Amino acid sequence: MCEQFVARAAEPFRLDELWPYAERVERYGIAGFGWGASWVDATGAIRSHRHTHAFRDDPARERLGAIETTSVLVHLRRPSRLSTLQLPDAQPFDDPAGRFAFSHNGDLRDYRAARDRYRRQGRIHGRADSEVGQRWLEDAWSDDVPVAHLLAALHDGFGGEANLAVLARDGVPYHYAGNPENPVFTFRLGRIGLASTAIYSIDRSLFRFAARGATDRALVRLHSTIALDELGRPIEAGPGRRAGA
Repeated sequence: MCEQFVARAAEPFRLDELWPYAERVERYGIAGFGWGASWVDATGAIRSHRHTHAFRDDPARERLGAIETTSVLVHLRRPSRLSTLQLPDAQPFDDPAGRFAFSHNGDLRDYRAARDRYRRQGRIHGRADSEVGQRWLEDAWSDDVPVAHLLAALHDGFGGEANLAVLARDGVPYHYAGNPENPVFTFRLGRIGLASTAIYSIDRSLFRFAARGATDRALVRLHSTIALDELGRPIEAGPGRRAGA
């Protein structure tokens, strides 16, 4: 299963400040089947990089590490179906209108009917269920609807066990916790605040193996969404999933 995290800080940081953490999450989360990152650049646009190589093997990571940003979303792949290793299935996905980047960990249970519909529209390019969630979010996205409501509605609609992460164009990163097998934690690594999946270990081993020295550790409540504010602090962003959905 995949791992993912969002990060934000008050002042710009180099992406490679997070590379040691990403490398450990990939290693201990057994997630070396591709990776990607999305960040907000100096102009306020979302930029992305995706590769089918493991993070540790991607020759571009040194160049990418020099990029400075205040917000980033990183996804490290270990798909439940190894037939989905093509580049179109690599995450994060980019919204064609540039409004957000999106990634997913877990399984969307009831995605097939929507996948068929999006395929008929010419909008499906890969094989993974995560892409169906991306297309749904593209259609549902609205400046009038809080991101937390959209993520809860996405999980309500498709079911399954799913953690969902978004980086919005305004620089706000969000993480929805909907996979009890891979909880989401918030914490700080120095000046950078993070919300991250937990290397599929419910016993806080994330902080032993990957996030050593992390401070301000907290578990994100299941079926809730947190955002990271301009200082990288976690704030609950909205209601969770409907009971029994």
